[in-house]
Amino acid sequence: MKFKLNITRGLGVVLFLLAVNTARGQQDPMYTQYSFNTQTINPAYAGTWESMGFLVLGRHQWIGLDGAPKTYTFSMQSNTNNKNVGLGLNIINDKIGFEQRLSLFGDYSYRLRVEYNTYLRFGLKFGVTNYNNNLSAYRQYPGEVDPASMGDIDVRLMPNFGVGALLFSENYYVGLSVPKLVENQFQNNYNNFSTQGELRHFFLIGGYVFDLSRYLKFKPTFLTKATMGAPVEFDFTANFLLNDKVWLGGMYRTGDSFGFIAQWIFDKNLRIGYGVDFTTTKLQNYHNGTHEVMVSYEIGLKRRWSTPRMF
Repeated sequence: MKFKLNITRGLGVVLFLLAVNTARGQQDPMYTQYSFNTQTINPAYAGTWESMGFLVLGRHQWIGLDGAPKTYTFSMQSNTNNKNVGLGLNIINDKIGFEQRLSLFGDYSYRLRVEYNTYLRFGLKFGVTNYNNNLSAYRQYPGEVDPASMGDIDVRLMPNFGVGALLFSENYYVGLSVPKLVENQFQNNYNNFSTQGELRHFFLIGGYVFDLSRYLKFKPTFLTKATMGAPVEFDFTANFLLNDKVWLGGMYRTGDSFGFIAQWIFDKNLRIGYGVDFTTTKLQNYHNGTHEVMVSYEIGLKRRWSTPRMF
């Protein structure tokens, strides 16, 4: 118990340090259903399902706005013959305007037992990103020509790696991760105009499940994202699990949006989730919200806990 409290206190210090840091811009995709899609930002999550599983997620942000972000994610994870080792794979296609990132990353995690039914996983993420941005396709003001917006940026197989840690039990989790440690710069092929294409993002996540009754559970969660050049961003959700079958809840993202989440659980193996959020900024007058659909499936489920997976 003393070890667990020291970890929690240490993560609180990290959160404070992240909050006082200045930043340089956020680029990694955001998700409304982040508490069920943790592997994309934290490699230590791989193996927590204690089975082989797949997840597919599609996110269309700011529907109706030209060039709005679209993100498609495929993740899988599995245990190995060594029950303490988890492996994972993530494929993310993220497009904003004419800018497109296609990423392929593998995950490795190792589990340590802290106490009965409480574990600490450490993870390593490694992979490559293909980046393309056709600068000349962007419309400019009539009569103006920006030399920096000529040609295109085409970067092939740019490597990166990251790290993460996750402390969890049946009814709570807290994690810290940096999914991309290498900061990369991109140049166009016309005049060597340079821009920072990949920045270092820090993520702190957590959640707890309260048993309100035999048929009702309450799970508040949070996600903190920080990077140099942008304000620290906080996501909060409040979810209710009805009869171990249906999740219903709401979310709030500081300075950005609020929304709603629903998820259906079929025999503990198949999950279908839907999330929608609406911006609180001036952009709300120009689009019809953000919509997100998630499907996950687990094979050979052998989890030690009798209740459905909580995160």
